[in-house]
Amino acid sequence: MSSQHTQHSDTIAKRAGLISVDALRAAVDCKEISTVMVAVPDMMGRLQGKRLAANIFLDRIASGTTVSEACAYILATDIDMDPLKGFALTGWEEGFQDIGFVPDLKTLRVLPHVPGTALVHCEAIHPDGAPVDVAPRYILRAQLDRLAEFGFEARVGLESEFLLCKGHQPVVPHNLDYALSHPPLLTDFFRHLEDALHDVGTPVEAVKTEGAPGQVEVTFPYGPALEACDAYTVYKQVVRHLTQRQGLTATFMSAPFTGVCSGLHLHLSLWQDGAPAFATASRTQLPTDAMGHSIAGLLSGLPHLAPLYAPTPNSYKRYATPHSFAPQFMNWGIDNRGCAVRVTGHGDGTHLEIRLPGAEANPYLALAASLAAVVHGLTEKLKPPAPCLGDAYNDRQSLPVRRDLSEALAYFAGSSFATWALGPDVVRHYARAAEAEIAQHLGQVTDVERERGFDRA
Repeated sequence: MSSQHTQHSDTIAKRAGLISVDALRAAVDCKEISTVMVAVPDMMGRLQGKRLAANIFLDRIASGTTVSEACAYILATDIDMDPLKGFALTGWEEGFQDIGFVPDLKTLRVLPHVPGTALVHCEAIHPDGAPVDVAPRYILRAQLDRLAEFGFEARVGLESEFLLCKGHQPVVPHNLDYALSHPPLLTDFFRHLEDALHDVGTPVEAVKTEGAPGQVEVTFPYGPALEACDAYTVYKQVVRHLTQRQGLTATFMSAPFTGVCSGLHLHLSLWQDGAPAFATASRTQLPTDAMGHSIAGLLSGLPHLAPLYAPTPNSYKRYATPHSFAPQFMNWGIDNRGCAVRVTGHGDGTHLEIRLPGAEANPYLALAASLAAVVHGLTEKLKPPAPCLGDAYNDRQSLPVRRDLSEALAYFAGSSFATWALGPDVVRHYARAAEAEIAQHLGQVTDVERERGFDRA
């Protein structure tokens, strides 16, 4: 390898991860970066957008204009990107008009696993400059602003589970929970994943195999809430990139197989004046006032907001299996993984783990729903019920989690709390998304129906 090539590679390595606009400009000048992907998180939490020539991107941010435009339907489709009727944001009546992209330059990062490419998260705006209030990133921002009115900021650590498969079968046939001896395929995948996430500026805290065959858990360090969600979208992009390169498949379904459950757990703490508001010297002092109001708000508010953290019919199959580590009741407990809200950590690290969201949940929406419920608890100074002691699956005093998306939609669409928390436009938009999911599944004949319905004589 020539010394010139080595020097070039070292320069790119130094610019890995989050970078400034000046650093991007220097990388463009020396032809290290030629493309900037401008992206808006969609309703499913996927990054959607365009690849811009890097020099065009720099010219547009210098002029203060939107860097790009896209059809508004990117925020009003199903998972297959099919244009759907019934959204106020866009449709045939509006001619499927454009929305603008305004980059959040704090999110600008180099993607070393995609040579010559940088990525920036964008805000979605209407042609008149008003924000698109149903965009997931904006919905989370709105809840963070409401929380700030109480003097709090949210810090979040995300814990993601997914299934790693070869085709449609798990890459390993048995339980490797907490194993440190893995087949070469898994060892290689973990190494590449950890290296790639470090290089894009989203380093992991821990990676482990989970309890189901082929199941992986990735835990991220604590940080500001919006940054945590932005990093999570990059993580999912990296996972898809690596699995495709290795001939594998990653599924973020909540229930990819019968009896298998994958979640997206939200580790949440509130901070005030630079200090953790949930901190205690002893667990006998739990919950603090701020934590108590937050727990009570979560248990009271989240049943109204289920389509934001459990958005598909499959989401609810995760709740159906007892002792699956997915909650079945709206309860809380201290270090109890069977509860919907688990108090965990020690001292300054004491925090809440919200275990309701499934693996396919959009982190911006799931966290926005949780913060809206916390704000409700703080506003009303709600008091939590007694903590669940013992087996959380035998709790018959607490409200059950929603049984299916139809039930969740009925409570969401007709909820005065949801309207108060999110605004009527957001409620209508995501109610319509839930209706489309239900309709899509109702029109499909499943393997179970065929197995049970064919003549067995």
